Amino acid sequence: MDTNQYVKDKQLVIFELDNVLFPEKDYLLQVYYLFAQFIEYSEQKGAGPIIEFMRAEYEKSGTAHLFENTAKQFGIDPKYQYNFNLLHQNARLPLKLLLYKNMLSLMQELVVDRKKIYIVTAGNAEQQLNKIKQTEWNGLEQYLTVYFSDELNQPKAEIFQKILNDNNLSPKEALVVGANNFDEEQSKLINLPYIVSLEIYK
Repeated sequence: MDTNQYVKDKQLVIFELDNVLFPEKDYLLQVYYLFAQFIEYSEQKGAGPIIEFMRAEYEKSGTAHLFENTAKQFGIDPKYQYNFNLLHQNARLPLKLLLYKNMLSLMQELVVDRKKIYIVTAGNAEQQLNKIKQTEWNGLEQYLTVYFSDELNQPKAEIFQKILNDNNLSPKEALVVGANNFDEEQSKLINLPYIVSLEIYK
């Protein structure tokens, strides 16, 4: 992979977190595992079938109504939705989150070339921070500057512009790496070059 083609004329690169630097499912499936273990301990319901059901539901329909469907399937008291939600924010994962290999290589190249690395991530700030803390960064953590758009209550485009202003850069000197249409739209609002993370995996 020749990442130089993407960043040779850039001074900084802005990344989203989920499905850009690592698979979101690597976090969620571990949360579901921990929740199933919690239910087994609290309610003496076997964790194995619960874990398998939650994995299948997630793969079929994503996160929407996952707790409700699981609770209905296994007769789990609705009061445990609080614990389910809390685990998303503060779970201590059995396994560290691993960066996509090509993204790790790209970020390491950016550091060597003295280019700045930013993460601008949407979603619950506490949950996103928990992911960051439990990611194996291979020493890159000291080079990261992170913004949580939901916590700041700002559109990503405004945060992108602030990053450019703080570094006295024009849009063409930066790059956004995302994984969804929203990130692309926010980038286009201020004429920031954008690529889908999958392009870097080729």
